[in-house]
Amino acid sequence: MTTTSSLTFQLVLERIAEEIERTPARGTPADYIPALAACDPRSFGMAVAELDGTVYGVGDWREPFSTQSITKVFTLALDLAREGDELWEHVGREPSGNPFNSLVQLEYENGIPRNPFINAGALVVTDRLHSRTADAAGELLSFLREESGNPALDFDEEVAASEAAHGDRNAALAHFMAAYDNIDNDIPVLLDQYFRQCSVKASCADLALATTFLARHGIRADGTRLLTLSQAKQINAIMLTCGTYDAAGDFAYRVGLPGKSGVGGGIIAVVPGRCTLCVWSPGLDERGNSVAGVAALDRFTTLTGLSVF
Repeated sequence: MTTTSSLTFQLVLERIAEEIERTPARGTPADYIPALAACDPRSFGMAVAELDGTVYGVGDWREPFSTQSITKVFTLALDLAREGDELWEHVGREPSGNPFNSLVQLEYENGIPRNPFINAGALVVTDRLHSRTADAAGELLSFLREESGNPALDFDEEVAASEAAHGDRNAALAHFMAAYDNIDNDIPVLLDQYFRQCSVKASCADLALATTFLARHGIRADGTRLLTLSQAKQINAIMLTCGTYDAAGDFAYRVGLPGKSGVGGGIIAVVPGRCTLCVWSPGLDERGNSVAGVAALDRFTTLTGLSVF
């Protein structure tokens, strides 16, 4: 089936939702954040946003959830727009092959994280954005509100506090990189910004809309340019190769789209020049990706023929 109209998008989503409903295995919610552990793993929502802002969805597509690592995409875009290629002197662009919170590579790579989507890399990006804005988390929230058209988006203070209470590993990553002069701000300030960034609550509809600037090759919802064509390409490429932790190869094989997941169960994906997607189901696999979410995106690209390949 090839998508030829918005009606077809809606029909595809409805078919996917029906198939997912019949799937018994849904994974397990993240258990180290109480607010996430309490989520029903059988919850499911999915939205598609066209470039003109039209959104279609099924299931719990308007239910806010914890975005977690999905926000790393937007923080990266906001910082890259400000400092350009200088950013890549402080963070790499290669898949890590290790868990998202690993410290292993930092020591033998002199405090330079492998990519912006593992925790160490995201800390560097947040640090650099904070140096340029004095409020990285606030800058992110304003951007998400504007691009989604939802001024009610906000931080979840309970989730941020829970992450801070279990944030020793992230603190270790930050201190280690600071020892290599790759962190500029005070560590407690940086960690507060980072945990708040990850605590944003948004729905599939909100995130699909907020991501459309990447499908429009860097153009924001108001028609202004955030990223150059090259920068938009770079972010999409890094999403494809690094966006789903150490399962990026399997995700590219199954889905064939730039994507970014979060342990809240959400995944965003980009069809350049056509549309963006967000799917949410809080049951995760052993690598931290939504079981139903990956399956749904796999079915979307299979049914529609839309991929980057």
